[in-house]
Amino acid sequence: MASAVVSAAFRLPLATRRFSNSSPRISLHHPTIWTRHLRRITTASSMSQLTSETDASRTNDENSAEKPDDVVVQYVVLRRDLIDSWPLGSVVTQGCHASVAAIWSFRDDPVTLQYCDPQHIDSMHKVTLEVKGETQMMNLSEKLKSGGISHKVWMEHPENIPTCIATKPYPKSQVSPFFKKLKLCK
Repeated sequence: MASAVVSAAFRLPLATRRFSNSSPRISLHHPTIWTRHLRRITTASSMSQLTSETDASRTNDENSAEKPDDVVVQYVVLRRDLIDSWPLGSVVTQGCHASVAAIWSFRDDPVTLQYCDPQHIDSMHKVTLEVKGETQMMNLSEKLKSGGISHKVWMEHPENIPTCIATKPYPKSQVSPFFKKLKLCK
């Protein structure tokens, strides 16, 4: 990861390279984050040029972007009862398993391909919600099935405990009504 910062810095003219102990160790290529990162490693004189280039690319991205409601999103739903009784890392791992399994299961779907496209990979959107327990999770799965929403119920083995649901990526406007009654996971 640190090599990404170093390589980003070496793309700048030698006179503009500046590092501080507070500079981030990773390089993210989202226009807003990238601009903040550049501010930390460049001088003010070169920043105006970099900012105007970034603003121009951001304007082009915004013009070609979908409406905010139609952003492609993956929903991940965890069980609150497990969050309260299992180690946090174990519950997060369940969500990761479900997310990857849903992406892999629907890897040939055009929306999934768009979501994982190298041009969009650094701007994925996920919404992580919670349900009270197993019954509510299985009811949600049935509701999603009847609504034609492709998803993966992750089962922890060998115990066969349903721990998480993850949808395949969908336009938010298409899938969000199924999740309106659920709380954000905290």
